Amino acid sequence: MPVSEHYDFGDFSVDVAERRLSKGSQALRLEPKSYDVLLALVRRAGQLVTKRRLLELVWPESFVEEGIVAVHVSSLRKTLGDRARVPHRFIETVPGSGYRFVAAVGRHGTPPAGRRQAEVYELVQCGRSLLATGAMSDVSSAIAAFREATAQDPTYGAAHAGLARAHCAEAQLRLRSTAEAYGDAKTAALRALAMDDCSADAQLALGTVLFLSEWNWVGAEKSLSRAIELDPSHTDAYLLYGQLLEARGQLERGLEMKWRALEHDSRSAVVQLQIALSYFHHRRYDDAIDWANKTLAIDPAHLGAREQLAGAYLMKGDFDRHMAESLRHAESFGVPPEALEPLKRAYAQGGRPGVVRLAIEQASEARGAADMMLAVHYGEAGDLDAAFQHLSRAIDTHDPCLVHLAVAPMWDTLRGDPRFDECLTRMGLKEQQ
Repeated sequence: MPVSEHYDFGDFSVDVAERRLSKGSQALRLEPKSYDVLLALVRRAGQLVTKRRLLELVWPESFVEEGIVAVHVSSLRKTLGDRARVPHRFIETVPGSGYRFVAAVGRHGTPPAGRRQAEVYELVQCGRSLLATGAMSDVSSAIAAFREATAQDPTYGAAHAGLARAHCAEAQLRLRSTAEAYGDAKTAALRALAMDDCSADAQLALGTVLFLSEWNWVGAEKSLSRAIELDPSHTDAYLLYGQLLEARGQLERGLEMKWRALEHDSRSAVVQLQIALSYFHHRRYDDAIDWANKTLAIDPAHLGAREQLAGAYLMKGDFDRHMAESLRHAESFGVPPEALEPLKRAYAQGGRPGVVRLAIEQASEARGAADMMLAVHYGEAGDLDAAFQHLSRAIDTHDPCLVHLAVAPMWDTLRGDPRFDECLTRMGLKEQQ
């Protein structure tokens, strides 16, 4: 027997087994396909569901035009009494991409057995949502979701592609050694491509590895361009392509790509933060602060946004606000209050130079991937020999945080030294300028 599955939103309820939409005690009539569209959106409440994905879910065996989706969404809005003007109460249109169910949904029961592919798709969507938070604690959960999806359906390329990007996040957040994490990432990306080389997700996964791990700027651009060609509404592909262009010194084109991502998903905290980073690289720090705050308005717990605020205030020379945001970031990260006392004392007694000296001491005592941060701190302290020594080591290990070496403001203290151009040449970035 099928397991009970019910959803509640507003005054409405959906009984999946009975294929019934009700308002209170009154059953409402829906065309079968309109009901299927509603169920597809409600099951993914809060997530963007592209028109292409709705066609796959509702018309899996038929070839129909995308326009049919809009017809059924319009019918649903009429049945639900959704307001004609923006913002909608239930179904939001994401221009050029698809739809999102925006009302709060209560779920009771689980999907019926036998819908393995739907469950696999849900696992992949869960993994993607976890990665989008930017939180360290969510990366392992995302990996678990993608691995479960590949276990349930080893042929589902999107699951392998998601796993590849999750392993890249492990490397960026220093949760594993870069060599191990990127090795697993490339294996997963190549598996995804072997299953379907016309998959935008697979091309994005490979482009991520080529960009962040191998510094293969040309190869990464080919993969990301191909991803967008295959899916012109792929928000993540636009975002990563924008980052790649910026890394290669093409700041205006990079920002343009991120604006395109915003057009496809205006409610994404990740998109807002990436635009903040673009303005940071442009040295437009007030704009970077504005967009970081927009990120926090969407996701108040987003650690990357708090870190971006701190960085922008530092570059502006507003050390008090930089320190305040740095402390908030550390507290959000779970650093205990007593561990922050040395930092507070260093600032109170020595200002920003005192904080830099403390950072160098702490990083020098640490083990692991400290070379990149030591290079930044020594550069700020004016010890360029030490800065370039650590920067060289970071390049040797292909530290993923170096991909924006050519444009990021924190490296401005080193740019006038001939050794900086040598570093760019080693990374293959000098010829990109």
